[in-house]
Amino acid sequence: MIPVERHQQILALVSERGVVSIAELTERLGVSHMTIRRDLQKLEEQGAVLDVSGGVQSADLVAIEPSHQYKDGMYSQQKAAIGQLAALQVPPNSCIYLDAGTTTLALAKHLSEREDLTVVTNDFVIAGYLIEHSQCKIIHTGGTVCRENRSCVGEAAAQALRGLFIDLAFISASSWSMRGLSTPNEDKVMVKKAIVDASRRCILLSDTSKYGKIATYLALPIAVFDAIITDDNLPAAAREAIMQADITLMTTGEKN
Repeated sequence: MIPVERHQQILALVSERGVVSIAELTERLGVSHMTIRRDLQKLEEQGAVLDVSGGVQSADLVAIEPSHQYKDGMYSQQKAAIGQLAALQVPPNSCIYLDAGTTTLALAKHLSEREDLTVVTNDFVIAGYLIEHSQCKIIHTGGTVCRENRSCVGEAAAQALRGLFIDLAFISASSWSMRGLSTPNEDKVMVKKAIVDASRRCILLSDTSKYGKIATYLALPIAVFDAIITDDNLPAAAREAIMQADITLMTTGEKN
């Protein structure tokens, strides 16, 4: 049986059962444990499945992104720790981008004493916080308003970003895998692509609850990121794949 056929059978089993053990896959497909491991790694890189202890499960589909208000109360401790770690990566006198999201808002709260920064954002909540609590220079992209996310999206926001030189971009995600970031909102894709083009370095900020989820539109391949900052609960297979992709992984439980 060639790899493509095995992959199809694995996906069919996972789709039917939700979770399948490695032991069952080796028995049903008549191949070695190592072969199944390689197959699962390839499927996980494609965002089709998610590695769990002793097996594999189907990736969760994100049909609609949750609102800012809903996300603000979710995983708040993890986001605060991610924001604190991310703040340590911001160089002096730099121009940074904070993508719309509650994890990037957590980062903004650790930058209120930084008068040396220029902060670019498409997020109204982040801009409002920095107006009230910081002395840094603030640039808002403008663009089409996304009420649920309290941010700007679309071509006008993307065009504003294309006219800037940004030292470091912190990019958020509602769903990501080793294939990349995805979103159910097509208007967000052009903004994320524009910020990658405008930035010298890009860091993904996301708690691990977003890992293994997929949405309709692939916004960015994982290879565009220089680093990923997340919490301690990332699966071992994902950690290994990130290192193999030559992306720096920083987790909140490690000393950096």
